[in-house]
Amino acid sequence: MTESINTTRPIAVPWVLGLFSLSGATFVVAAHMAGWFGGPTSALFLFPFAAVFGGLAQFLAGMWAYQAGDALATAMLGTWGSFWMAYGVLQGLVALGKLSVPSQAFPELGFWFIALAVITWVGAVAALARSWALVAVLETLAAASTLAAIAELIGAHILMLLAGWIFLVSAVCAWYTATAMLFEDMFGREILPCGRVRAASPSLSASAAELALHQTASTRRAG
Repeated sequence: MTESINTTRPIAVPWVLGLFSLSGATFVVAAHMAGWFGGPTSALFLFPFAAVFGGLAQFLAGMWAYQAGDALATAMLGTWGSFWMAYGVLQGLVALGKLSVPSQAFPELGFWFIALAVITWVGAVAALARSWALVAVLETLAAASTLAAIAELIGAHILMLLAGWIFLVSAVCAWYTATAMLFEDMFGREILPCGRVRAASPSLSASAAELALHQTASTRRAG
């Protein structure tokens, strides 16, 4: 006898891990960018956290989202997970003295943020079909990445500070959204509102399908 195996993956689970990972890494690094803390040895403490918690965990969540068939989670968690792993490696090389960071403009890192910003803006638009909470997360990430790109390209310290503050807002949004998803998954109902976009009514969808079928049949008869 062949056993049927349930391959359905709950979509909320990859988002929960990915958003908590994103929130934690973004908060720690953004606090450093905003000037809350920092010193000559900061890179030594930033790179393992950014690479593993912010990078590896989030990237794995993106791959689980791929298995769940969630394109938005796959794209956003995979992209940001990859970025945090690369950022962690960069900070590690700096900490080990293998690379030196320019004191003014850093166009190489600026172009990292350009790519990240463009992809994240696209994700923010796509999130309009999912929930306003995800839109808030991705829009603030995209805005902060845009400012960070400009700051690194022209060496504007004040813009990098502003980017750090917006990244902090994004970290809070990610934490809230992940918490809301976790609570909903555990309690079986919405506890914290996410502004979820309501899907079209099944009856309306069925009616539309029937109408399209009827129109097709009529066209064939007329032909």
